[in-house]
Amino acid sequence: MTTVLFVRRFLADYARNPVNPLVLVLVPVVFVVVAAGSMAEAAKLLGGTGPSVETAAAGWAAGFLAGVAMYFQLRAARAADRRLVLAGLPSTCLVAARMATGLVLAVLVSAAALIALAARTGIDEPERIIAGTLMFAVTYLAIGALTGVLVRNPVNGTVLILFVWIMDVFFGPAIGSPDRLATRWFPTHFVTLWMVDLPSRHGGRLGDLGWALTWTLGALLAAWFVVTATTRVAHRGAGRSGQFTTGLRMGLRDYRRNPVLWVLLIVVPVVFIWLSNAITPEKPMVLSLVDNGRESSFSFWLPDVHAGTMTPIAIGSLATLAGLFVVLDARSGDQRLTLAGFRTGALLSARLMVIGFAVLLVTAASLAVTAMVFDARQWPVYAVGSVLLAATYALIGVCLGPIFGRVSGVLIAFLVPFLDIGIAQSPMLRNEPPGWARFLPGYGADRVLLDGGLTAGFDEWQALLLGIGWLVVLGLAAARLFRRSPA
Repeated sequence: MTTVLFVRRFLADYARNPVNPLVLVLVPVVFVVVAAGSMAEAAKLLGGTGPSVETAAAGWAAGFLAGVAMYFQLRAARAADRRLVLAGLPSTCLVAARMATGLVLAVLVSAAALIALAARTGIDEPERIIAGTLMFAVTYLAIGALTGVLVRNPVNGTVLILFVWIMDVFFGPAIGSPDRLATRWFPTHFVTLWMVDLPSRHGGRLGDLGWALTWTLGALLAAWFVVTATTRVAHRGAGRSGQFTTGLRMGLRDYRRNPVLWVLLIVVPVVFIWLSNAITPEKPMVLSLVDNGRESSFSFWLPDVHAGTMTPIAIGSLATLAGLFVVLDARSGDQRLTLAGFRTGALLSARLMVIGFAVLLVTAASLAVTAMVFDARQWPVYAVGSVLLAATYALIGVCLGPIFGRVSGVLIAFLVPFLDIGIAQSPMLRNEPPGWARFLPGYGADRVLLDGGLTAGFDEWQALLLGIGWLVVLGLAAARLFRRSPA
């Protein structure tokens, strides 16, 4: 009865922010309905299974959301949980309540994803697809729990979960080849193959379903023991310019104390871009670009350009998270500084400067590894487009923080750059963006980036002005939200 009571209390606490349950339902629906078809087209180009991607998308959406929800549930309540254990609550009871709450959230996001899948394509084998989606959610529930225990900083934890998810999805058996030896160790390799009914022929005596269940239950047990063990350990026991300089120094000092963040901001784009190049099939692709003032179709050899066109996805996603958490992590401190006499403008300038350092780091790491596998025709223009894209999405992250908070903000920060840069602007899916994609924030910067990477002369002046315009609008919106937040 105690466990049931705590589950009810934990769910009630989660639902106090009505945006949280709304986003848990909305994100998988949008992901399955909007992104699944485009990802299936990309999978065909990269040698994957094509149509089965639309089926696996339900599991991917449920898995990511379950992992992030479980991470923030454990991380946000860590201090309260320790007090409960110190007050005499058995640690196993507390862990059981937390895990049960996570399972309820996993069922919720799985149901939303499955309903969206049924509405989009129908479900031919409901037992297999429902079970596969739930196994995705439970596996990532365990990954989120492990991350919540081992990684204290929310930026690090979120980026780590996103990194595991990107590796699992984009280099797994549905989008990539199901026969690669290295991908057999990914957490949902066998779940994906069994869910889409694509026999692996390397499952051995256990078979694909046996290995899928082994991964799912093994991850859940590992999370249970780690969370229980750590809980038991807990049971034992100036002027405007001067203010700007001080705020900047404090912000950089706080980031310097977090070396894991800098490692993740470098490693994630490096691995993502390098592996994108490694799995590229040898075939041509056609893009529509402007050269010498005229729009024409150009044919490229895919291995020569794939890594360069994947760079914006890594840059945009990480820049959004950097902007989101710089503002959220500093909110309580900024409120105290405002009460102590700090001007809001000086604080905002300092925070934006810290975000600028993170943007430059992400961009530099991405460009460094891109230069090893991609030869841009105009490196200065390509770099300017990359920085413009990173700055745009960092400001989007700054705007998302005060509106949605941590949990929902992270989910929206995952969805927006993925749909904009990864789907709408992606040259892998179509030779030019559709008309509606021109109204999205990533369009101008992405066209500048592609023009610098693939043509000999710069022609995308309108796109550059559009990208700068988005930067100004988002900067004004971020300033307004920031001024209201610390007050």
